[in-house]
Amino acid sequence: MTDTNTQTLTLTLDRRVQLSDIESAATTLTPVALDEAVRARVRASREILEGFVDQGRVIYGVNTSMGGFVDWLVPVTMARPLQENLLNAVATNVGARLDDTTVRAIMLSRIVSLSRGNSAISLTNLERLIAVYNSGVVPCVPEKGSLGTSGDLGPLAAIALVCIGQGEARHGGETMSGAEALARAGLEPMTLNFKEGLALINGTSGMVGLGALVAQRAQRLFDTYLLVSALSVEALHGMTKPFDPRVHRLKPHVGQLEVAGYLWDTLKDSGMAVDEHGTEATLSAEMSDEAVAGSRPIEDAYSIRCTPQILGPALDSLRLIAGTVTDELNSTNDNPVVEPDAAEVFHNGHFHGQYVAMAMDHLVIALATMINLANRRIDRYLDESNSNGLPPFLCREEPGLRLGLMGGQFMTASLTAETRAMAMPMSIQSLSTTADFQDIVSFGFVAARRAREVLNNVAHVIAFELMCACQAADIRGADGLSSATRRLYEQTREVVPYLAKDISITGYVEALAQRLLAHPDRD
Repeated sequence: MTDTNTQTLTLTLDRRVQLSDIESAATTLTPVALDEAVRARVRASREILEGFVDQGRVIYGVNTSMGGFVDWLVPVTMARPLQENLLNAVATNVGARLDDTTVRAIMLSRIVSLSRGNSAISLTNLERLIAVYNSGVVPCVPEKGSLGTSGDLGPLAAIALVCIGQGEARHGGETMSGAEALARAGLEPMTLNFKEGLALINGTSGMVGLGALVAQRAQRLFDTYLLVSALSVEALHGMTKPFDPRVHRLKPHVGQLEVAGYLWDTLKDSGMAVDEHGTEATLSAEMSDEAVAGSRPIEDAYSIRCTPQILGPALDSLRLIAGTVTDELNSTNDNPVVEPDAAEVFHNGHFHGQYVAMAMDHLVIALATMINLANRRIDRYLDESNSNGLPPFLCREEPGLRLGLMGGQFMTASLTAETRAMAMPMSIQSLSTTADFQDIVSFGFVAARRAREVLNNVAHVIAFELMCACQAADIRGADGLSSATRRLYEQTREVVPYLAKDISITGYVEALAQRLLAHPDRD
């Protein structure tokens, strides 16, 4: 799919584009190209539609109006104003503008869908969309206002307007009119014919582009969190036997087995994690003829012992979510569809975003699960009665005069509560619009946008857990860390020092969170 020699993402009909392709291309400004088979199919779809027009067939968005005006017939001689009016009428999003990487991911997702060759856009205009993408012109896209059901009309219309020389865009670090941006890039604007404005916006590519970035970053955060979890087991003097794969085979959930196996293998060479048999022997020696308090429990709290049972479902969900978004990415998701093999036009509902909306809601639940776990571990680090011997608030030097890491818990508790409040599904919040024509909607773009915000919350809470783990490791003696967690500890210490005095930690938390989410090809 990606030519590693020329660093071009070449779209073909026989290979699926992966979410990693979208993130990498949008992040590193990789250019896009079409192979000849794609070009031939795009041409064929357009030619079939043109034949239907010559036959006088009535087709939505070709010789009819759209949305609530679906029952109005419009001659094809008025195609250009009809399509341009469509773009201007639905470009009604508001709020902060999406960042450049997200806009490029959305544009690329639309290009991928149109390259399936079932949307009847002309090859000329598809190539002009690709040229805009490759040029570095980035349309300004307000982030709020998409229903996510007749496609992401508002976000995609903001992009399409720039392509026809209207709207607003960024180029070379400056914001300007779409017309000026195209001129500076040496590009001609599109001239739209029947169905082409509709083809540019009537699809799920907004939520898919944003969702692809969020899903990739969430998986990367999860992968790192497994290692953070291993470090927390060590720094809290947790026991390793609960992760023994032999017991997890008795409850054969795939994610649970993988998480347990990862922790078991990672902690094999740890000198800090606790051997349950040693604890058992110690407690056995403390037995007497009366009930007495042992020196420590025979089992750890759930936030340590149940890590595979808690993170396993999140891992399984992340994989399902990635598969759903990948399927949507590689789909034809507009209406009507002109399918060359069948030589037929299909009025359909492929633009509906329920799949992605539900996937993004599930992603929020998976992320909320992670933040709940991190929140509880942070509390164990800071509460001396639950930390297996750590000083209160991880404050070894001048406790009482200093407050240690107490303030970090304020921040993480706030973000955890905020995240929980955002876990109400968006995919069930349907509101009817357009004179009851769009009478059930997905809010998939809203769900993806909210998942992005939740992801950032979780990254900051995990960053603070990692700070606590490294502080605790230094207090106990970091030489006892396993080889894998030792590397994470050293990488963290490149950003955050051992805290022997009270200073604001905001910059440290934010720097660690950025590292946790960063694309490997970018700082």
